[in-house]
Amino acid sequence: MNRRDSIKALGLAAAGGALLLDSCGPKTNTKKEATAGGEKLPGVTDAEHERNGRLSEEQFFTEHELATLTVLADIIIPADGISGSASDAGVPAFIEFMAKDIPAYQTPMRGGLKWLDVQSQQRYGNVFAGCEEKQQLQLVDEIAYPAKAKPEMGPGVAFFSLMRNLTASGFFTSEIGVKDIGYVGNRPGVWDGVPQDVLDAHGFTTGWG
Repeated sequence: MNRRDSIKALGLAAAGGALLLDSCGPKTNTKKEATAGGEKLPGVTDAEHERNGRLSEEQFFTEHELATLTVLADIIIPADGISGSASDAGVPAFIEFMAKDIPAYQTPMRGGLKWLDVQSQQRYGNVFAGCEEKQQLQLVDEIAYPAKAKPEMGPGVAFFSLMRNLTASGFFTSEIGVKDIGYVGNRPGVWDGVPQDVLDAHGFTTGWG
């Protein structure tokens, strides 16, 4: 299984988890609700719609943090021959909304972004988003695989795991990501009746009288 297939499996699990939360627990905001900020969507109460609009108008991450999120998201899910990248799918905006919708994400995400910049400054003399691609990938490789990571990279591992989960959730619940998976939704089936061989096996005929 290649890296993108692994992310796709993670995305399917994340999307499935979101659907379970949506049907079995409190209402969970989708990315479309998060970024629309205008038209009320089906199934959304007036209070939820008002809250979504209010959160959409707020901003949690700084422009620099959003730039770093964009670089990371596109490292996790780059564009390929099938679909666009995570940023093409609006993942940074999704993560921005999720940080406001679920405040428990705020400290881990902001702290993780700061950790990443400190590491980049110490190694390469530049913030993460300003580093060369090979430098960015070198640092990501040290925190993307928990089983192989050094103990001192623990904070980065925890941050990247959260970032990867949010990226997969945002991408594979977007229009681009849904098409990437190949999901076509519910479609009416066509039934031509019981197959003739089954009728013959049970002694039935297709005629009447």
